[in-house]
Amino acid sequence: MNYLYLGIAILFEVVATTALKQTDGFTRLVPSLLAVTGYAFAFYFLSLPMRTLPVGIIYALWSGIGMVFIAGIGWVLFHQSLDLAAIVGIALIISGVVVLNLFSKTLVH
Repeated sequence: MNYLYLGIAILFEVVATTALKQTDGFTRLVPSLLAVTGYAFAFYFLSLPMRTLPVGIIYALWSGIGMVFIAGIGWVLFHQSLDLAAIVGIALIISGVVVLNLFSKTLVH
């Protein structure tokens, strides 16, 4: 259940960050409300797995996975380019998430 909550937190964070791009400095109401609400739900769902899982692992997964999704959304929706360094960095983040989940003894299952 912890990873389900973490996944929900990541989804809300990605939606909120995407909406944040559209707020135009919080001058547009609907994207602003979506951003604030999305972050509120993201932090709520992020707090649930922190009851039992290590905070460092949770935050690494949350920020890493969220960053990968946001980079992809920026590329697809906002036509923001990703150079070779960005792609290599994203691949390293994905590798780090995989290593954490498969090999770290820090995780509590």
